[in-house]
Amino acid sequence: MILAILQARMSSTRLPGKVLKPILGRPMLAWQIDRIRRSKAIDRLVVATSQESSDNPIENFCEANRVACYRGALQDVLARFHGAAIAFGPAQHVVRLTGDCPLIDWTIIDAAVELQRRSGSDLAGNAVDRTYPDGLDVEVVSFSALERAQRAATDAGEREHVTQYIYRHPEAFKLAHLTQSPDLAALRWTVDTAADFEMVEKVLTALADRHNDFLQQDVLDLLKAHPEIAAINAA
Repeated sequence: MILAILQARMSSTRLPGKVLKPILGRPMLAWQIDRIRRSKAIDRLVVATSQESSDNPIENFCEANRVACYRGALQDVLARFHGAAIAFGPAQHVVRLTGDCPLIDWTIIDAAVELQRRSGSDLAGNAVDRTYPDGLDVEVVSFSALERAQRAATDAGEREHVTQYIYRHPEAFKLAHLTQSPDLAALRWTVDTAADFEMVEKVLTALADRHNDFLQQDVLDLLKAHPEIAAINAA
């Protein structure tokens, strides 16, 4: 089974509560979940949030929208991620996604899954050798590699960032990088700030007639036609 785990929390320091901020009357998280569910590769999706009371609204959202939810440690995200994989497995492969990427392209998720399978890698993704816009991040990790990282990682950064231990030990793990041409790494489609949120909100509003059925190229075409939208959160 291929299990997708979507990490989400309310306690973002730069934009608190961003994952449930409404866009066109729907929480941002709902837009992202709808897009993830279009993946042909994923068998099951679970939202992994923390046990902190501040994240109760995320669990409530999941219950109201029939989305599986797992709650674990706030700071030890690796343990939370591993716990979700155990609770909602068994899974041979786990797709790691984060709740600040509402424009995620499900065809890129499927491409990462296919790369991980084809390469026989422990981890395949597009977040290190970056050629995709920031905000289309996806990683696919084998459950066995995840278990090894869970047992071995001791550094605080390795516990907070799920796959950091794996990347730090290329001698022990086989990595595969999903890339594309042209290189679009300079584009910012993630949501960390109010400006990021405004940019994404305008994209979703402009493409509202697509009913959330659009891909990376559709956003690129929109931004080419409306460079003022891309300028909202440009560095």
